[in-house]
Amino acid sequence: QVQLAESGGDSVQPGGSLRLSCIASGSFFSIGTMGWYRQAPGNQREWVAQIESGGMTNYADSVKGRFTISRDNAKNTVYLQMNILKPEDTGVYYCVTGGFWGQGTQVIVSS
Repeated sequence: QVQLAESGGDSVQPGGSLRLSCIASGSFFSIGTMGWYRQAPGNQREWVAQIESGGMTNYADSVKGRFTISRDNAKNTVYLQMNILKPEDTGVYYCVTGGFWGQGTQVIVSS
């Protein structure tokens, strides 16, 4: 069983930056691939980025070049650095690993 706790969501202006964090806790030997999804109001949940245990990363085209995913395996934590934020980045951001999901953290990008 894995519990995931996201933090770092906030309201920012377009062009701003935010850093999301997700801490994994519970009974597990090690954490594999960790990822971020987001869901905007009225939209389906969409994949944003993922990072494998060895550090290989992948990004959705919509965030490539603006977002950076990273992880600290010693802290069982994954981060999402979001730069040059756009209004379309607004949504609830969820951390996921091994089929387990966090509760989400709200990001609002608006002037």
